[in-house]
Amino acid sequence: MLTTFKATAKKLPEGLQVEAQSRGFKIVMDEPEDFGGTDKAMNPVEALLCALGACQSIVVAAFAEGFGFSYEEFHVELEGDLDPDGFMGLADVRCGFQEIRFAMHFKTTESQEKVEAFAAFVEKTCPVGDCLANGVKLVQAGVVRH
Repeated sequence: MLTTFKATAKKLPEGLQVEAQSRGFKIVMDEPEDFGGTDKAMNPVEALLCALGACQSIVVAAFAEGFGFSYEEFHVELEGDLDPDGFMGLADVRCGFQEIRFAMHFKTTESQEKVEAFAAFVEKTCPVGDCLANGVKLVQAGVVRH
């Protein structure tokens, strides 16, 4: 059975700031000054990296016990390569990330083999990672003029 998640994003008056919300929670995004923003918040592609890292972290916390995996601490470092010329219309290159790299850091006494097996499980189970790795059909559901 499918569960539908919903969000809205609204341009704010200052610079390129946008307020996004879902289920009553809000985040503000912006762009660096170099890209015309006010640099008062992370930009959407940085938020995407954070969403991937947060999703992986949640999978670790939610499934470690059932996997028989114990750890004291976990964090993930992420980075992605994007050519801003595509977004700015200055070159015919992809607008989005060309590659995202991440390193999972576990503080654990588990064997390297078990850590690698659990990391592979996390990669396979993370919904955000699945969306990025396998693509998602984007459907424009309408354009409304007010």
